[in-house]
Amino acid sequence: MSIQLAFSRPTATAEEQALLFQQYGAVGYDGLQLKGAQYAPFLAEPGRFKEVWGDAPGLGSALITGGKLDEASIEQLRTVFRFASAVGTDLIVYCHGIARAEVTADDIRRYADVLSELGLEAQQKYGVKLSLHHHHNNPVMYRDDFDLFFDRVKDESVGLTVDTAHLVKSGISDVAEVIRSFGNVIDNFHLKDFEQGDWRVLGEGAIDFGSIFGAIKEIGYDGWISADEESGGEVLEGMKACYQFMRDGLK
Repeated sequence: MSIQLAFSRPTATAEEQALLFQQYGAVGYDGLQLKGAQYAPFLAEPGRFKEVWGDAPGLGSALITGGKLDEASIEQLRTVFRFASAVGTDLIVYCHGIARAEVTADDIRRYADVLSELGLEAQQKYGVKLSLHHHHNNPVMYRDDFDLFFDRVKDESVGLTVDTAHLVKSGISDVAEVIRSFGNVIDNFHLKDFEQGDWRVLGEGAIDFGSIFGAIKEIGYDGWISADEESGGEVLEGMKACYQFMRDGLK
């Protein structure tokens, strides 16, 4: 597998979602990484998802989901595993929705144990991979949290989705260092720009992507890189701008 480019963004209307699903290939992307609301209505009926949205290559190259790792959210995650297997998705991107101030180092280690078991289950029963998406104000937020979590993960059961803007928002300015340090577990990227508290279209914020692209090349990364466009701008315009920015940066 060589680097493949994906796009991800929330959609507010059915018309926006249709535009996203119908145009990503024409813009040049290899896939879409879907927000929960874009596939949740079909979780119990994966066949209907294909009937409604088709079966284009890369549609649903990853499914983004999340929860608190309580009993209910774990069962919901298993539902996503089953759906992913049925529609041909092999990557689940998990956002752990607990405030960082509420957890300790021991909690982070315990979360790694729980997600390790779920990751192994996902691989062995459903043929899908579980990837942790760190977030600002989630348990894995600060630089030391990454060491705590991934030192505990078992048997390559959980990968890492690196989100550039969430790292910067969390106070981690050296994004390239994180990429180099965790290159062995990174299985997905969400590239997003950030400035003055707001998400920005790639190339329109304050993040230094030159060093980030350099680190991606340095580790020999070979997988999905997705623009995670959450600036709130126009769908097609953002798709085109992000695609060109990533293509230029990864040359």
